[in-house]
Amino acid sequence: MKIVIASDHGGYELKQFLIETFKKEGYDFVDYGTDSEESVDYPDYAIKTCEDVAAGKFDRGILICGTGIGISIAANKVKGIRAAHCTDCFSAKMCKQHNNANVIVLGGRITGPELAAEILRTYLNEKEFLGGRHENRVNKIKAYEEKVYK
Repeated sequence: MKIVIASDHGGYELKQFLIETFKKEGYDFVDYGTDSEESVDYPDYAIKTCEDVAAGKFDRGILICGTGIGISIAANKVKGIRAAHCTDCFSAKMCKQHNNANVIVLGGRITGPELAAEILRTYLNEKEFLGGRHENRVNKIKAYEEKVYK
C-alpha cells in the first residue's frame, strides 16, 4: 500500500511519532512535510497531498493539523477526496467501510500519540469498503463533484 503523510506545524510532532512507530511495523510513508514546528499554512499541505491521492499516486493519505478540522476542510475541497477526521477507532473503521475514505485526518493537539497510532492502525488495516447502500451514497458525492468541478 502506497501511503502519503503530511502535517502543518500543529501536527508535526504527532506526524513524526507516527512515522517512527509505523516504520517499525513495516509501513513506509512518503512524507510531504512540514519539516518543523515553524508556522505554515495547512491548505498547502492538504491540497498537495490530496491531489496526489486523487490522481492515484497513493492508495491512502494521512493529514494532521492541530485539531484536524482545518486540514480536513481543505482536503475535502479536492475532487475525488473523501477525508475523514477521526478521533476514535470505530470512526476510523467506519470511514473506510461506509465512506471509502481515502484520507484520514488526525488532530495533533487533541489526540494523544498512542490513541492516534491505534486510530491509524485501524484505518490502515481496514481493507473493505462494504459497497451496497454505502456505494450509492458515495456515488452521489462523486456525481455532485462531476457537476461542480467541470
